[in-house]
Amino acid sequence: MDYRYVKAFMLTARHLSFSKAADILKIAQSAVSRQVKLLEESLGVELIIRSSKKVILTEKGKEFYAACEHFDRLTHDIFEKEDDRPLKVGILNGLLKTWFNPILIKYYKKYNRNMQIQIADQPELHRGIEQGKFDIIFSTENFQSELVSSLRLFDEKLVLISKEEVNRKKLHDYRWIVYSEGDNLFKLSKKRSPNTIVVESLSTIVTLVKNGVGIAVVPDHVLKKTDSLIVQEISSLKSPGIYMTTLNFKNQPQFLKEILSVIKK
Repeated sequence: MDYRYVKAFMLTARHLSFSKAADILKIAQSAVSRQVKLLEESLGVELIIRSSKKVILTEKGKEFYAACEHFDRLTHDIFEKEDDRPLKVGILNGLLKTWFNPILIKYYKKYNRNMQIQIADQPELHRGIEQGKFDIIFSTENFQSELVSSLRLFDEKLVLISKEEVNRKKLHDYRWIVYSEGDNLFKLSKKRSPNTIVVESLSTIVTLVKNGVGIAVVPDHVLKKTDSLIVQEISSLKSPGIYMTTLNFKNQPQFLKEILSVIKK
């Protein structure tokens, strides 16, 4: 069945008038009559009894009209009604605690959408966005494919933090506090420190450094102005950047407009 023919029938049946259906569809009355006739031929059933004065629905026509009205309501809910399902967000643990929390506060002062936030590593985030597990992910990788694309939000500035002055040429002499075995301290020093603490929490890393436990490399946005630390910029380490990744939408969905409006501010 051609949906145009179904629409022509539905409007004719709703108003019991070919002319009224033609006015709504902005086509000729003869075109409406022709479309309904083609629908009847495709179904092999007479839906409307025509007369010079009025339109009468057959019993099958009445049943089919009721089904069309139900279908019309369903399609309205799917395509036109605002999507109010929970927004599924995937994010790196460090980004959630140091950057996204303030974004959430600003978001909920303006919008009222339920949200499901899941912490994951880079590979899991990548798989999740392509498999439909997430609507949106935030990470330090630029994912580009036929299915997804990433938008660079801002650059991270990496800094070396310590309680006391540090000799940059002898970083291996200090205790390292790192996030993982891929931490930037390993890239910064040719020799590895024999004393290493691995902590999967940037806030805990900063706290340990503030208390003189060791040194660390962290994004500058995790630090507070009140932190009593010695901070050294590291130009030799390339900033990974922070990216927002979504499916390749032709038309930007409402949830994406909302998130971007908050982030841009």
